[in-house]
Amino acid sequence: MAPGSALIPRHVDLTPGTEALRYCFALPAHPESVAGARRLTRARLAEWRLDADAHEAAVLVVSELVTNAVVHTASARVVCELHCLDRRLRIAVQDQGHQPGGPKLRRTADDEHGRGLLLVDAMSSAWGSRDAGDGSGRIVWAELPHRTEQSC
Repeated sequence: MAPGSALIPRHVDLTPGTEALRYCFALPAHPESVAGARRLTRARLAEWRLDADAHEAAVLVVSELVTNAVVHTASARVVCELHCLDRRLRIAVQDQGHQPGGPKLRRTADDEHGRGLLLVDAMSSAWGSRDAGDGSGRIVWAELPHRTEQSC
């Protein structure tokens, strides 16, 4: 997958009678890629017809998670996956390098830093992080409930 390109969304059959929508894209780990991540997320969620509140919350969460991956890791690229299933939207952002212990939620923030995960925590029903299975970085994820005109 070339940096900055979006993959074609695919329907994934998880169990008989259950379908999920997934969309994945990779961007270079540069500050200007955060705007690209927001744009790609907005376009996909509009296509999936998520309600306006969930749509805006998801764009904000993607923006914060991609920003953290760009600012706090030594990554060359960042991969973002949107997974829509059972009235939940799961957002996962994978970087290529991480600090030991993973991201930490700060209960206080200074004027310029420290609010990102507070926003993710406030906007999502659950969030967390884990090492990527192949040891190539960290995955930070968040889940948001949503309503939609179509089932996903």
